[in-house]
Amino acid sequence: MPVATAAEDVIRDEVGETAAGPAPRKDVGRNDPMTERRIWSVRALVINVRQQIETTYSDLWVEGEISNCRPGPSGHIYFTLKDGEAQLPVVLFRRQAVLLRFRPADGLAVLVRGRISVYESRGQLQLIAETMEPRGAGALQIAFEQLKARLLSEGLFDAARKRQLPSFPKCIGIVTSPTGAVIRDIVNVVRRRHARLNLLVYPATMQGVSSPGFVAAGVRWFNANPSLADVIVIARGGGSMEDLAGFNDEALARTIADSAIPVVSAIGHETDFTIADFVADLRAPTPSAAAELVTAAQHRIEERVNALDARVQRAGRFHLMHARQRYARLSAEAVLNRLRDAVNRRDQRLDELRLRLDAAVQRSVRVPGQRLNLARERLRRQDPTVRIAATHHRLQASTQRLERAADESVASRRTRLEKTLARLNALSPLAVLSRGYALVYLQEGGAGSTLLRSSADAVAGQTILARLAQGTIEAEITHAHLDDVKTMETSK
Repeated sequence: MPVATAAEDVIRDEVGETAAGPAPRKDVGRNDPMTERRIWSVRALVINVRQQIETTYSDLWVEGEISNCRPGPSGHIYFTLKDGEAQLPVVLFRRQAVLLRFRPADGLAVLVRGRISVYESRGQLQLIAETMEPRGAGALQIAFEQLKARLLSEGLFDAARKRQLPSFPKCIGIVTSPTGAVIRDIVNVVRRRHARLNLLVYPATMQGVSSPGFVAAGVRWFNANPSLADVIVIARGGGSMEDLAGFNDEALARTIADSAIPVVSAIGHETDFTIADFVADLRAPTPSAAAELVTAAQHRIEERVNALDARVQRAGRFHLMHARQRYARLSAEAVLNRLRDAVNRRDQRLDELRLRLDAAVQRSVRVPGQRLNLARERLRRQDPTVRIAATHHRLQASTQRLERAADESVASRRTRLEKTLARLNALSPLAVLSRGYALVYLQEGGAGSTLLRSSADAVAGQTILARLAQGTIEAEITHAHLDDVKTMETSK
């Protein structure tokens, strides 16, 4: 960069300046007519001022906001410190830049330590930085981020509200400076790509405090005259963040968002972003790119038509050449052979189609037959006669099992009964009576009778009953003896 070269030359030339002009003479009273005028060369005056400034401001700290930061190919960093309405150019040489722990960027508030010098080639005051500390984002950057966040929350940046550009606009409304290079670039691109497209320029101030009002007025004017333009392009060349600050205006952003005509934002370079870029329906990296985007559909159609026309012409010439070659080689025999081959090919195709038809018919018959057999089998399994026979068979088997179980149960019970009867007969008193014994009952009044166990319970004249093995004997007691050896006389 020239700034770095001039500064280094000045450092090497600090021994004095004799070739640049006469040394300054001793000052005398201004009103003395005999005093010789002191004449300075520009270089000598600038060097003298530089030496005095460097002596006075040899080590100081300056706080401000970085703007227009640009690294040089040599590794030096050039930027501007801005504070309110004042600004100071700053150069950070490569040997100090490599020691930084952060990367300077536009909008960053920093504290810079260095010395004040003068860039002689421009007579410009500048700060030669030795070290730099970040202080956070600057006022412009903070305002940009805050406005961006607020409009984003309101939905002004949503892709759903952005409209498509008309594919074939008849007229483009351009809000820009009529004397700048931007309008000339747009005109050149449009004329080169689409000569029949009209351009209507709304002159506006594109930099400074009044620029947002001019740009917003241009957008409103085109919306008030919708028949004049199909799309609006806001175009401006590149610049620092301060130069583009007018396009971060909230009123301008809302005017763009309320526009009924699609708006294309073409502000600055590809790396520059403003609020107008986010609100617009389409952002173009540069004004020239905006002109290309607006005319893209027409240009593609023209290119496509031209390409298709060239292809049609080439194809026509190619087919014409081949037709001529074929007709030149034709003869009656060749034509007959070709006709015969064509007929044979069609016969072969017909045979193939017949085979396919027969196969399709067979498939159409075979498949329903298979389905019919399957249905018959299912119906046979569901036949009531078969189900009744199976049920009758199961019933007979169950009846036989039940009869066998009943017979076995009766036999078992009969066997137990016989055993029980045998035991009962063995214990029955009747069995004892059959051996010659008898049971004697003392007959009492009524239906009751008592078994006579002892002769002491018998009274002469009472009636007794003797139960024998077969039958019963009724007798009257005539006499009872306790002695077992005596005989008892009884009478009927």
